[in-house]
Amino acid sequence: MAAFSLRRFRAMLVKESLQIARDPSTMLIAFVLPLLLLFIFGYGVNLDTARTRVGVAVADGGEAAQSLAGAFAASPFFDVTPARTTAPLKDLLVADRIRGIIVIPQDFGAQVAKGGGDVQVITDGSLPNTASFVAAYAEGVRQNWAAARAGDRGGAAAETIVIASRFWFNPELSSRFFLVPGSIAIVMTMIGTLLTALVIAREWERGTMEAIMATPVGMAEFLATKVVPYFFLGLASMALCTVVGILLFGVPFRGSPFALLLIGSAFLVPALGQGLLISAAFKSQFVASQVALLSAFLPAMLLSGFLYEIPSMPRAIQWVTYLVPVRYLIPPLQTVFLAGDLWGMFLRHIAIMLGFGAVLFALAARANRRRVA
Repeated sequence: MAAFSLRRFRAMLVKESLQIARDPSTMLIAFVLPLLLLFIFGYGVNLDTARTRVGVAVADGGEAAQSLAGAFAASPFFDVTPARTTAPLKDLLVADRIRGIIVIPQDFGAQVAKGGGDVQVITDGSLPNTASFVAAYAEGVRQNWAAARAGDRGGAAAETIVIASRFWFNPELSSRFFLVPGSIAIVMTMIGTLLTALVIAREWERGTMEAIMATPVGMAEFLATKVVPYFFLGLASMALCTVVGILLFGVPFRGSPFALLLIGSAFLVPALGQGLLISAAFKSQFVASQVALLSAFLPAMLLSGFLYEIPSMPRAIQWVTYLVPVRYLIPPLQTVFLAGDLWGMFLRHIAIMLGFGAVLFALAARANRRRVA
């Protein structure tokens, strides 16, 4: 095996960098597609539950019913469509124009006078999460109204315990504040794995791999020249997405740039290693890209905790998520944006990502030696 030569490495690095600069598809994937994903997740995906469209049917014309209806209308959680009966609201619910119906019954005032007051909530069960939100928020509005009313009248219910919620790190509960950092993780997965999955397959397709094999270039030099340009390309894309996320989407950045750089660099190690392993196993760029999408991009979207919380997944799937490197990127990435530098957490996740990278690079080197031999 030839000894590592800095001169050969520098020459191969220049060759690979020029090849990247001349390939418009690489530039599109590295800088245009990340911005497109950022816009989709920043503007197109909204998991916020505020201003949910509901109908409020007030069958009782008394003061208590009208007061409760006003409480629902004033709630920041609801966008209310008022009605006297449920008939027109049912049509709106079926047409998907509202997400639920809150019914204040005809005898509501009499119930309140006796110390009660039942309210019916009708929701669309085809959207379980939204239905649960509507029911829970409706009950919260009713309880707050009852407590405030009892306090004004000096009733016994005035001593009812009221929970005062305080939300750390994301007081507005804006889904954009965790979707944008999560989308940066998806971007880095795409650049680190998808682009490097094509590099060696491209050499085989273009017939240049045989020429490289005839040179004294060692395996370490060869792999390093395939990794280093994409490493810096990934960091540049991460920096671009970070600036756009802060300036355009208003996502707070409470950590340090050094922590972000260290976290991103640690994740690129397993991402690049996985891409090299895929590229070494397949000579076709098309096949390599499909395998990269199936083994990296889709798990990053579905099994990383980005869109779906891991504790809510089936137990068997939760075990599978431990094998997805991006699972260990998203928590520190969201933390450095929303909370600040928590080095105890960062270092643990960085160590795990570097461990994944060491294994994947070892497998990639072994696969390349077999293919070249």
